[in-house]
Amino acid sequence: MYIVVGLGNPGEEYKNTRHNAGRIGVEQFAKKYKFPEFVKSSKYSAMISQDEIDSENAKTGVEKVTLVLPETYMNKSGASVAPLVTSAKKAEKLIVVQDDLDMPIGKIKILFNRGSGGHRGIESIKKAIKTEAFARIKVGICPTTPSGKPKKPGSDKIMDFIVGEFKPAEFDEIKKISKKVAEAIYMCISEGREKAMGEFNQG
Repeated sequence: MYIVVGLGNPGEEYKNTRHNAGRIGVEQFAKKYKFPEFVKSSKYSAMISQDEIDSENAKTGVEKVTLVLPETYMNKSGASVAPLVTSAKKAEKLIVVQDDLDMPIGKIKILFNRGSGGHRGIESIKKAIKTEAFARIKVGICPTTPSGKPKKPGSDKIMDFIVGEFKPAEFDEIKKISKKVAEAIYMCISEGREKAMGEFNQG
């Protein structure tokens, strides 16, 4: 079974914030591939949706998938993941979708078995499941200058920035890139993460 986690903070006040780009991507995946409505699970401290998708890699031709939207707040995301990912072998079928401040809006990148880059949600998951050997899809949230260079806030303003809402034009861009995130998740599951990396990590 694949576990797909969309990182973010729960509650309406965080719905369209930069830190919720991962959660937005997983919600888009659920919508595109017609997963059931998310249901609150006290066992996992998360919103959960489960279904199957076609997979070339599965012996049965289908792969079970559990979508997880932690309700714990970002820096405790591991509490929602640990009960589902109980071994290094299960971690290989974990896909975490996260925001990334170092990447411009409109870009995504798939990684496997890499450091957290200081992301507190990833740090929490690594600590909880005792491995970093899992897949991540990073979604850029940084605005850019007219010449395309990232325009990061000063270190004293980063927290306010990431929990702040996207500007309308930026949110339009996030909605577009979330469709690409949904396709990347699907390919990771149905054809393998190496194929997905080759397809989505260009440019």
